[in-house]
Amino acid sequence: MASKKGKILIVDDNLGIRQALKILLPMHFEEVEAIPSPSTLVSTLERFRPDVVLLDMNFNTSINTGNEGLYWAGEIKKMVPEVEVVLFTAYADIQLAVEGMKRGAFDFIVKPWDNEKLVATLTAARDKARKAMGRDSSASNLKKTGSDPERGEGTMFWGTSKPMAAIKRTVDKIASTDATVLITGENGTGKDVLAREIHALSLRSGNPMVAVDAGAITETLFESELFGHVKGAFTDAHTDHVGKFEQADGGTLFLDEIGNIPLHLQAKLLRVIQNRSVVRVGGSKAIPVNIRLICATNMDLAELVREGRFREDLYYRINTVHIVLPPLRERKEDIVPLAERFIGQFAEKYHRPVAGLDDSAKLALENARWSGNIRELQNVMEKAVILSEPSATLSEAKNLTAKDLEIDFSTQPGSGLNGAGIRGEAEESLVREAVERCNGNISAAAKMLGISRPTMYAKMKKYGL
Repeated sequence: MASKKGKILIVDDNLGIRQALKILLPMHFEEVEAIPSPSTLVSTLERFRPDVVLLDMNFNTSINTGNEGLYWAGEIKKMVPEVEVVLFTAYADIQLAVEGMKRGAFDFIVKPWDNEKLVATLTAARDKARKAMGRDSSASNLKKTGSDPERGEGTMFWGTSKPMAAIKRTVDKIASTDATVLITGENGTGKDVLAREIHALSLRSGNPMVAVDAGAITETLFESELFGHVKGAFTDAHTDHVGKFEQADGGTLFLDEIGNIPLHLQAKLLRVIQNRSVVRVGGSKAIPVNIRLICATNMDLAELVREGRFREDLYYRINTVHIVLPPLRERKEDIVPLAERFIGQFAEKYHRPVAGLDDSAKLALENARWSGNIRELQNVMEKAVILSEPSATLSEAKNLTAKDLEIDFSTQPGSGLNGAGIRGEAEESLVREAVERCNGNISAAAKMLGISRPTMYAKMKKYGL
């Protein structure tokens, strides 16, 4: 058995559970403490200073089912972000537990639990926390990946589609220049990721890239946020404030959702872009800024110009190089590789033994609508990995199936075997697997493949099933 180390705090209102865990966990942790409710959680955190908190999601209070666990998980991460939270949940609350993980929880355990899986999850959380806190000597050896799957960050995935190959050629040409770039495309196509890629490939990569959601800044704060302000410029301006343009000096400024900026503020933005200098609110001194500008929007700016909702001079100023990111449905050959990339990221993040995709899952992915594009694909894969059923042995990785993805074939145009263009052995393999997975239930197998019962019978007859 590995040497015992670390501290764990159990928060659960069930006395039997607390007693059972206080017998099991001391074999793996140096110190184990248990409390029946979050009423003393804050003081216990300060006194006990645990590495891991095993937190029940429901307590005997008037708060809605599961919401109390989500609330306290968030509070723990605010108070001590380095402490890892593992949620303790009943099967019916799995969706809430998934939401908790998106808010920062390390993982979740379903009651009744499997001792081996519970210990493995809690010790993995402990090890991560101790490295973050510097309590283990191996902390200095941590490798930073520079990628956060939850936010979709990391290096650009180019794929093999023709549209993306053309974009890559353009990026290779313009990355090392200071050309202003406008990136357009539907929501979820990865405009922010492409902007980071351009910056990473530029001569400014050693300097900051400052990203701004321009459409989210209120009109009253627009100038202060972008251009800065001096002390006393307005109420509550107690100190000088450096705006985003100055923060990006020497690097790249990324203005996302630029199409949402009100018309009367566009003139002020244009003036700063033209002059490459800012005057802070309440100040009089022009401060030069050396930036590379990248803008993005999901809107048709040319149409907005025709409608008088976007300044023509600003449009041409930010449109030196225009890159249009294609929707995922127009780069189908990239869908499965992207999905497999997300599987790798989330399997590592959530400690799930998921290896890849089977044929039915690939077919489902390639024929889904993906109106939310890469972001939607990412969310589907994250959920599938989190909720994946373990293999027969804990050490054996599994492939996700179409059923695991929970994609409704019946809502997808041209989906399943009717419109997928699947041929020969691949079609036979899919039909056989659907029948096997559905235990011979023809209706269920037909629904999985997105075809009618008569079509399913015809396919089975064709392949002698």
